[in-house]
Amino acid sequence: MCGIVGIVSTEHVNQQVYDSLLLLQHRGQDSTGIATLDGDFFHMVKAKGQVREAYRTRDMRQLSGNVGLGHVRYATRGDADREEEAQPFYVNAPYGIILVHNGNLTNTRELNAELYNVDRRHLNTHSDTELLLNVLAHELQAGMTGPQLDEDQVFSAVARLHERVEGSYASIALIAGYGLLAFRDPFGIRPLVLGRRDAANGKDEWIVASESLVLESGGYEIVRDVAPGEAIFIASDGTMTSRQCAANPQLNPCAFEYIYLARPDSVLSGISVYDTRLRLGETLAEQVEREITLGDIDVVMPIPESGRPSAMQLAHKLGIDYREGFFKNHYVGRTFIMPGQAVRKRSVRQKLNTMSVEFKGKNVLLVDDSIVRGTTSKEIIEMARAAGANSVTFASAAPPVLYPHVYGINMPTRAELIAHNRTNEEINAAMGSDRLLYQTVEGMNRAILSGQQAVTKLEESCFTGEYVAGNITPEYLAWVEATQQS
Repeated sequence: MCGIVGIVSTEHVNQQVYDSLLLLQHRGQDSTGIATLDGDFFHMVKAKGQVREAYRTRDMRQLSGNVGLGHVRYATRGDADREEEAQPFYVNAPYGIILVHNGNLTNTRELNAELYNVDRRHLNTHSDTELLLNVLAHELQAGMTGPQLDEDQVFSAVARLHERVEGSYASIALIAGYGLLAFRDPFGIRPLVLGRRDAANGKDEWIVASESLVLESGGYEIVRDVAPGEAIFIASDGTMTSRQCAANPQLNPCAFEYIYLARPDSVLSGISVYDTRLRLGETLAEQVEREITLGDIDVVMPIPESGRPSAMQLAHKLGIDYREGFFKNHYVGRTFIMPGQAVRKRSVRQKLNTMSVEFKGKNVLLVDDSIVRGTTSKEIIEMARAAGANSVTFASAAPPVLYPHVYGINMPTRAELIAHNRTNEEINAAMGSDRLLYQTVEGMNRAILSGQQAVTKLEESCFTGEYVAGNITPEYLAWVEATQQS
């Protein structure tokens, strides 16, 4: 999971890209980068850390040009501590290309061998984004028929990239002297939204971004989601063309986007994230009614922030008092996307503080968006008990996370997942709660897919073990576990 944005404007885009990345900060906080295209010349600034601390006035002055892109990184491949692996990445041939990517490639071993032995390209990092960029560069060069690049060559190169690359990838690239290219994997796993607005001179200005809230904040009209397998090419003068480049595209957006990753004020694939989280509370309430005597619960409390809509709706449906028992420090990042268990555990108590008056002597039902490693949940349960709770029931608005996620979420090993190979009773004991409830997969699907026809199937492999993009074997999962750290 990362956040990406690309803009084609009639004026300098540096401030627009910066403002967009601030809105996408929840998608990654390891590092950030901005690149702009000024005619035939690129300008690029990359740094570790969050957006507000990463860029200085001198950096912004350097980033001239009316076409640009930006990235916030949440490391799933490579080393989060290496600034060299921050995006964007650059190659100088053909033409000069800069690329950012949200997702995870799953055939990196094969691609590495092909790029070295066949394409004769050198990679300087372990990032799969550098892999993706070099595949695109090779296919563009292989399709050259003259000195000038045209749309047919661009779209043909993306089509050949789709044939070679497996996994999830929502990508934006700048091509020197030409403009901006955006494309999405044939399964549409990671989100990408297209927007347009009128410039003061009457010309079109365009934006592509990971979430719709970026478009709305910038005054853009949401045109549509970039379709699975589609490529969109926007010339520096604002001329936009698009083409379907995949043979058999299908839309399978990641369920975790709706549960936790995306901001609640975004709409992805026509589905409101906030409305989805309310419905997750409704379907979770059905589970509570089946498993618990309602008189045993005094109050429902959310784990802020992403658990709040589900908790509110659950309390409303069950007629139980809703209370805010935890106060969140907004100056601490999202613990789920922090690298390393030790950092996550330490950050929980920095991020949350209990209000004892809401806990003392009460039977509380805590509602969180999900339980992944159990680190945060266990700490929160201990905090609730220390604040005086009589009993603590913990409910997850998502089903049990049983399998590694290989499409762009940093949970690569089964051993780190608290629900893997454990019964509900064993998980409850490990977390220290009095009772534990999970959403069902059926309830999750009903909540996310309700009331629309565009999406019929989700990417939900971490709950079911079914990997929509295929070719995920036990051998591959063992290799991921041996080579990647959470």
